[in-house]
Amino acid sequence: MERKSLIARELLRQKGLCISVQVHNEFTVTARNNSKLNLLPLPELEWLRLWLLFQVSAITVDTCLATKRIHARFQTSHWDSLILTSVNTAGCSLVYSEDLSDPQNYAGVKVVNPFLEPELASQTPPWTSTKAN
Repeated sequence: MERKSLIARELLRQKGLCISVQVHNEFTVTARNNSKLNLLPLPELEWLRLWLLFQVSAITVDTCLATKRIHARFQTSHWDSLILTSVNTAGCSLVYSEDLSDPQNYAGVKVVNPFLEPELASQTPPWTSTKAN
């Protein structure tokens, strides 16, 4: 199995994960893309049902307004700003992302790129044991 897939699977085993509606939207775009997952509607729906087993941070009017402030302050894309705002709204302080800057702190939300090689990572990944075998 590919390294990124293994890491992603480990991340999904963590307790207390929260996914924003924007992440669901991005999955849908990827799922429907002919050159990526190219899922038919029924398998796509089954995947979305699995994602809904996690806590989902909804998008509200307040989320949209806070997103504008994050975008203006950090010059992140609207979509990344929406994810950062959703993470903050959900009471989380850490977001896993390979698109945002590791180890940037965006208004109380720290970014960790779980796919960086260990020598480049900002911290030991939380799913990695520091105990010797």
